[in-house]
Amino acid sequence: MAARRTKNHQLDAGDRNAMPESVFAFPRVRKEPLNDAGHVRNAIARFDQVRDVSDTERGEAFRRIQQAARRFGVEMTETRWRQLGKPSKSMKSSDKPRDTATRAELYAQARDRGVAGRSTMTKEELLRALRD
Repeated sequence: MAARRTKNHQLDAGDRNAMPESVFAFPRVRKEPLNDAGHVRNAIARFDQVRDVSDTERGEAFRRIQQAARRFGVEMTETRWRQLGKPSKSMKSSDKPRDTATRAELYAQARDRGVAGRSTMTKEELLRALRD
């Protein structure tokens, strides 16, 4: 019986093992498959979490991810591999909150800072709490 993907496109062990190394961003360690848009986005987000790879391998993986992003229509703003997987400047908890930040961004900053009562706060209340 052939392995099936679930609705959320998770790969089971059989699917993953059957994939050629060329499908992975990091082929030597078989990490971060690039077989669909969801996996490309995941590879971008988790790029800096891959262990036991050299800077040369990261550079090659970055090029593979860029190619896969173009193929699957995934927007990618990073221009160097060192930018991948890092939180954007607006999401760092040490930054001052911006008026243009979304409530979700402000909530994430509040969570990182341990602001009490954040789940019931409005965007304006989150801004005030983060500025204090």
